[in-house]
Amino acid sequence: MLRPVGGVPRRVLAGLLLAVLVAVAAPPAPVQAAGPGVECPPGQNDCSVWDDDPGTPGDPGGGTGPGSPNSPGAAPKCQWNGKPLPCYNPNLGWFDNSSGCYYKVAEPQEEAPEGQVWYVQTCNGGDLGAQSMVLLDGPPPGFGTPPDPEELARRALASISLLPPRASVAPRRSLGPGLVGLPVWMWASSGRNYFGPLHASASDRGLTVRITAQVQRIVWDMGNGRKITCKGPGTPYKSTGPNAGKKSPTCGYDGYPKVGNYRVSATTFWNVHWEGGGRSGDIAQTRTSGVVDIQIKELQVVTR
Repeated sequence: MLRPVGGVPRRVLAGLLLAVLVAVAAPPAPVQAAGPGVECPPGQNDCSVWDDDPGTPGDPGGGTGPGSPNSPGAAPKCQWNGKPLPCYNPNLGWFDNSSGCYYKVAEPQEEAPEGQVWYVQTCNGGDLGAQSMVLLDGPPPGFGTPPDPEELARRALASISLLPPRASVAPRRSLGPGLVGLPVWMWASSGRNYFGPLHASASDRGLTVRITAQVQRIVWDMGNGRKITCKGPGTPYKSTGPNAGKKSPTCGYDGYPKVGNYRVSATTFWNVHWEGGGRSGDIAQTRTSGVVDIQIKELQVVTR
C-alpha cells in the first residue's frame, strides 16, 4: 500500500517514479489463432486470406440480405474436398463444383455432332494428371460465370501487409518495476501498415473490386485477466511531458491491484471493406503483438 513520504503527495511520487521508466517497443510475435480466415501462421505477417470454410456450393451461408452470398445472382464459391479454388483459371477454364472439374472449350475443335462441343476437362480440383477431352451437349454448370467479387477482394487483401502492432508500455520490467495502483500507459506503433487505412484492388474478366483495410480497435491483454480496449494506437509516455505521472489521455490502465509479474500483449482488429460487381462486404482480420513484461512491486517506506 502506498503512503505519503515526508508530506509528499502520492501523485508527485507517481510522477517521479514513472519519469525514470522508459518503454521500448516489443518485437512482434506470431499471431495467435483467432478463427478461420483470421489468424496468421508462425513467421508470416499476412494471414492466408482464402476462405477456409466456403460452405456448400450454391449455398455458402451467411444470410440473405443485399450483397450476401445467398442473395439472388450471387456467384457460388468453388471448392474441392473442402479446399477453396478460384472459380476461373485462365489455363483450365471454369470450375464445376458438382464434378470437381474445370472445363475449357478445346482449341482446335475436333469433328463433333451438331450441337455438341469438345471441352478440355481437368478433374480432381484441377489436377493436370486427370485431364481429358469430353463431348458435351451444352456448357457444363458454372461455365462462363463472372468472377466472385469476394474472391477478388481476398486477392486484393493478399497484396497488402497488415502488420502486427509493436507494443510499448510504461513502466517496463526490463528498465525497472512499477508500483501497485499507479497508472500504466500502453501504446503501439502508428502508421498505415499498423492501423490503416490501406487500399488495394484486384481485377478479373472486366470486374474490379476495391478494398479498404483499417483497424477498428486495439485490445490490450494486461496479463491478469483484464483487457483494455482502445480506439487508436495510444500516446507514447514521456517522462518530461505534461502528463508524466498521470493517466494516459488516450490508452491506459488504472493500475495493477497486486504485486506480481505480468505479460502484456496487444491485438489489433482490422475490418476490410470491399466493393465491386454491385456487391459489398467485410472481411475480419486480426494481428497480435509480442509480449511485454511488467513487474509490479509495493512501495516500501522507511520511517524513523
